[in-house]
Amino acid sequence: MPLLLDTGILYAMADEDDAWHERVVRYLRNNTDVLMTPVTVVPEAAYLLRARLGARIEREFIASLAAREIAVESLSNADLVRSAAVMSERPDVGFVDASVVAVAERLRLDRIATTDRRHFSTIVPRHRPAFDLVP
Repeated sequence: MPLLLDTGILYAMADEDDAWHERVVRYLRNNTDVLMTPVTVVPEAAYLLRARLGARIEREFIASLAAREIAVESLSNADLVRSAAVMSERPDVGFVDASVVAVAERLRLDRIATTDRRHFSTIVPRHRPAFDLVP
């Protein structure tokens, strides 16, 4: 079953000074699941990587996606509808996080790799009582 990654995980993987870096790297080294991220996460992660770590790190991130080290999942129209519903139900949740929820629900994924406990720990998915948040 794929492990769905949010922006914070992608950023923490690259930034050795990030508070989550060691924990994320250690968890992912022991993970055997396919790594996946929604397409909506890509520009947000790329922007943060470039702004905070530089163009080379952003290029390396995009190269890793091109090499399929992390699968990029497209959004369906149903995902957009669900994202809008999550955003309506939870005005504190933005589009990127809502799209992570929508993709996780569509693929019936139990786990989300995230550094954002504030939002994802309080969202109740349609297919289970709660997401398992890792690491």
